[in-house]
Amino acid sequence: MPAMMQPSGEPRLGAVQEPSSGPTALRIILGVKLRRLRQSREITREDAGRAIRGSHAKITRLERGQVGAKERDLRDLLTLYGIHDPDKREEFFDLARQANSPGWWCQYSDVLEDWFELHLGLEDAASMIRTYEVQFLPGLLQTEDYAYAVSKLGYPNTEPQKVDRIVELRMARQRLLHRPDPPRLWAVVDEAVLRRPFGGAEVMRRQLEHLLKMIELPHVTLQVAPFEVTAAAAGTPVTLLRFGDPDLPDKVYLEHLTNAVYLDKPSDVDQYTLIINRLCAEACQPRETAAFIEQLLAELR
Repeated sequence: MPAMMQPSGEPRLGAVQEPSSGPTALRIILGVKLRRLRQSREITREDAGRAIRGSHAKITRLERGQVGAKERDLRDLLTLYGIHDPDKREEFFDLARQANSPGWWCQYSDVLEDWFELHLGLEDAASMIRTYEVQFLPGLLQTEDYAYAVSKLGYPNTEPQKVDRIVELRMARQRLLHRPDPPRLWAVVDEAVLRRPFGGAEVMRRQLEHLLKMIELPHVTLQVAPFEVTAAAAGTPVTLLRFGDPDLPDKVYLEHLTNAVYLDKPSDVDQYTLIINRLCAEACQPRETAAFIEQLLAELR
């Protein structure tokens, strides 16, 4: 993966630190370890599937971390892969138990889309989050009033109580930026994002004031991409997630209105990383961005 570019005039971000992994990350790690064991024994997915009374597709989902591992299946796979040492087997069983535990977001299952649940788990485990937004501010930086305004637009026919729960979930996500081991958040937003007065002038004023407070945090970097920035021609929001655990590959998250795409092929990750790097190089640097926000605030006062 190409080295990340540091905005000029800002101290270099420190080395990526390993966070405490949540169930989503642990499920992916377990899948990676099982895939390596299978490949080292030169066992096909078809043979592994038959060993657990399933198909090669079931093994694929398990190895990609898309599903949790049942104890019976895990026991049979470890035996097939030649792992007989009780202590070694218990390490796998313990990892599977942790991976199958519910994440904090399960309490919002009444409003949580299946395709977004994976993102919450990955975001919770990430050590670095890089994002580019073209229409809305990143959810991790939104105020409650701003989040309510944009959620009502996204769910126009939804009852107010459900919109309230969606906003509650978004606010709960933001706790990760204030925990003892927060991820590095590096966001680039199109100029139009800061100029659209979602919720009205007063809501936007408080939102801009909130941004100024957030960028004072040492692990939060914000850049605005002015209209003349040509790299913004990518035109689509994108999030890159990096993890401290070497068994977790970098992920690209592309969100649409009713679904999302997750990419982790190195060539795909490299392509989107190149786009983000170009945006960071051409966008206003962090100090310039703070001045830009101050200017917008002055216009709203």
